[in-house]
Amino acid sequence: MLGVNPFDLKAALLAKHAQHVVLIHFPIAMYLGGTVFDFCARMSRKPVLAEVARWNFLFAAAMCIPAAVTGLLAWQWALEGKHLKGVLLLHLLFGCATVIGLWLTVWLRPKRRLMRAEAIPFSQLLIETGVCVLVALIGHLGGFLSGVNTGS
Repeated sequence: MLGVNPFDLKAALLAKHAQHVVLIHFPIAMYLGGTVFDFCARMSRKPVLAEVARWNFLFAAAMCIPAAVTGLLAWQWALEGKHLKGVLLLHLLFGCATVIGLWLTVWLRPKRRLMRAEAIPFSQLLIETGVCVLVALIGHLGGFLSGVNTGS
Protein backbone atom coordinates (compact mmCIF):
# COMPACT_ATOMS: atom_id res chain seq x y z
CA MET A 1 0.00 0.00 0.00
CA LEU A 2 1.24 3.44 -0.89
CA GLY A 3 -0.83 5.17 1.77
CA VAL A 4 -2.09 7.79 -0.70
CA ASN A 5 -5.81 8.41 -0.99
CA PRO A 6 -6.77 9.06 -4.64
CA PHE A 7 -9.91 10.90 -3.46
CA ASP A 8 -8.11 13.35 -1.15
CA LEU A 9 -9.36 16.68 -2.53
CA LYS A 10 -7.15 18.74 -0.26
CA ALA A 11 -4.02 17.06 -1.57
CA ALA A 12 -5.22 17.40 -5.17
CA LEU A 13 -6.17 21.07 -4.92
CA LEU A 14 -3.16 22.19 -2.92
CA ALA A 15 -0.46 20.32 -4.85
CA LYS A 16 2.17 22.72 -6.13
CA HIS A 17 1.59 22.10 -9.85
CA ALA A 18 -1.35 19.70 -10.17
CA GLN A 19 -3.82 22.34 -11.31
CA HIS A 20 -1.74 23.27 -14.36
CA VAL A 21 -1.40 19.64 -15.41
CA VAL A 22 -5.16 19.16 -15.14
CA LEU A 23 -6.30 22.48 -16.68
CA ILE A 24 -4.02 22.44 -19.70
CA HIS A 25 -5.77 19.54 -21.41
CA PHE A 26 -9.02 21.45 -21.94
CA PRO A 27 -7.65 24.28 -24.15
CA ILE A 28 -5.48 21.80 -26.04
CA ALA A 29 -8.44 19.58 -26.91
CA MET A 30 -10.74 22.50 -27.72
CA TYR A 31 -8.22 24.15 -30.04
CA LEU A 32 -7.27 20.98 -31.89
CA GLY A 33 -10.95 20.10 -32.22
CA GLY A 34 -11.72 23.57 -33.52
CA THR A 35 -9.06 23.24 -36.18
CA VAL A 36 -10.48 19.89 -37.30
CA PHE A 37 -13.99 21.40 -37.44
CA ASP A 38 -12.71 24.32 -39.52
CA PHE A 39 -11.05 22.02 -42.04
CA CYS A 40 -14.20 19.86 -42.19
CA ALA A 41 -16.35 22.98 -42.66
CA ARG A 42 -14.26 24.09 -45.60
CA MET A 43 -14.25 20.64 -47.22
CA SER A 44 -17.94 19.84 -46.64
CA ARG A 45 -19.18 23.44 -47.08
CA LYS A 46 -21.31 23.16 -43.93
CA PRO A 47 -21.45 26.50 -42.07
CA VAL A 48 -22.55 24.88 -38.82
CA LEU A 49 -19.13 23.21 -38.56
CA ALA A 50 -17.45 26.61 -38.89
CA GLU A 51 -19.67 27.87 -36.06
CA VAL A 52 -18.68 24.90 -33.89
CA ALA A 53 -15.03 25.67 -34.65
CA ARG A 54 -15.58 29.31 -33.66
CA TRP A 55 -16.96 28.32 -30.26
CA ASN A 56 -14.17 25.78 -29.72
CA PHE A 57 -11.57 28.48 -30.39
CA LEU A 58 -13.31 30.90 -28.06
CA PHE A 59 -13.45 28.39 -25.19
CA ALA A 60 -9.85 27.32 -25.82
CA ALA A 61 -8.67 30.93 -25.65
CA ALA A 62 -10.66 31.58 -22.49
CA MET A 63 -9.37 28.44 -20.76
CA CYS A 64 -5.74 29.06 -21.73
CA ILE A 65 -5.67 31.98 -19.28
CA PRO A 66 -6.20 29.90 -16.10
CA ALA A 67 -3.89 27.24 -17.53
CA ALA A 68 -1.15 29.83 -18.07
CA VAL A 69 -1.70 31.38 -14.64
CA THR A 70 -1.44 28.00 -12.91
CA GLY A 71 1.74 27.30 -14.89
CA LEU A 72 3.26 30.53 -13.65
CA LEU A 73 2.14 29.75 -10.10
CA ALA A 74 3.69 26.28 -10.35
CA TRP A 75 6.97 27.93 -11.38
CA GLN A 76 6.80 30.24 -8.37
CA TRP A 77 5.82 27.50 -5.91
CA ALA A 78 7.84 24.55 -7.13
CA LEU A 79 10.99 26.45 -8.13
CA GLU A 80 10.54 29.44 -5.83
CA GLY A 81 10.81 31.82 -8.79
CA LYS A 82 14.35 30.76 -9.78
CA HIS A 83 15.64 31.71 -13.22
CA LEU A 84 14.47 29.29 -15.85
CA LYS A 85 16.75 27.51 -18.29
CA GLY A 86 16.64 24.63 -20.73
CA VAL A 87 13.37 22.81 -21.37
CA LEU A 88 11.50 24.78 -18.71
CA LEU A 89 12.44 28.10 -20.34
CA LEU A 90 11.40 26.77 -23.76
CA HIS A 91 8.11 25.58 -22.25
CA LEU A 92 7.45 29.07 -20.88
CA LEU A 93 8.36 30.85 -24.13
CA PHE A 94 6.34 28.51 -26.34
CA GLY A 95 3.51 28.71 -23.81
CA CYS A 96 3.39 32.49 -24.17
CA ALA A 97 3.48 32.16 -27.96
CA THR A 98 0.64 29.62 -27.81
CA VAL A 99 -1.55 31.89 -25.67
CA ILE A 100 -0.98 34.69 -28.19
CA GLY A 101 -1.76 32.30 -31.05
CA LEU A 102 -5.00 31.12 -29.44
CA TRP A 103 -6.24 34.67 -28.95
CA LEU A 104 -5.02 35.68 -32.43
CA THR A 105 -7.15 32.91 -33.90
CA VAL A 106 -10.22 34.24 -32.08
CA TRP A 107 -9.47 37.86 -32.97
CA LEU A 108 -8.84 37.22 -36.69
CA ARG A 109 -11.90 35.05 -37.09
CA PRO A 110 -14.76 36.60 -39.06
CA LYS A 111 -17.41 37.92 -36.69
CA ARG A 112 -20.37 36.82 -38.81
CA ARG A 113 -22.39 33.94 -37.47
CA LEU A 114 -22.86 30.98 -39.78
CA MET A 115 -20.65 32.40 -42.50
CA ARG A 116 -20.28 30.49 -45.70
CA ALA A 117 -17.96 27.58 -44.94
CA GLU A 118 -16.03 28.04 -48.18
CA ALA A 119 -15.41 31.64 -47.11
CA ILE A 120 -12.98 30.53 -44.41
CA PRO A 121 -9.74 32.13 -45.61
CA PHE A 122 -6.93 29.73 -46.37
CA SER A 123 -4.63 32.01 -44.37
CA GLN A 124 -6.85 31.37 -41.33
CA LEU A 125 -6.36 27.63 -41.76
CA LEU A 126 -2.60 28.14 -42.02
CA ILE A 127 -2.57 30.14 -38.78
CA GLU A 128 -4.63 27.44 -37.06
CA THR A 129 -2.23 24.76 -38.30
CA GLY A 130 0.75 26.77 -37.04
CA VAL A 131 -0.83 27.16 -33.60
CA CYS A 132 -1.55 23.40 -33.59
CA VAL A 133 2.16 22.79 -34.17
CA LEU A 134 2.93 25.13 -31.24
CA VAL A 135 0.39 23.28 -29.07
CA ALA A 136 1.98 19.93 -29.95
CA LEU A 137 5.48 21.26 -29.25
CA ILE A 138 4.59 22.78 -25.89
CA GLY A 139 2.72 19.61 -24.92
CA HIS A 140 5.77 17.56 -25.82
CA LEU A 141 8.00 19.79 -23.69
CA GLY A 142 5.47 19.66 -20.85
CA GLY A 143 5.57 15.87 -21.04
CA PHE A 144 9.32 15.96 -20.48
CA LEU A 145 8.87 18.30 -17.53
CA SER A 146 6.26 16.06 -15.92
CA GLY A 147 8.31 12.91 -16.52
CA VAL A 148 5.84 11.35 -18.94
CA ASN A 149 8.15 11.52 -21.99
CA THR A 150 11.42 10.62 -20.24
CA GLY A 151 10.86 6.89 -20.25
CA SER A 152 11.36 6.65 -16.50
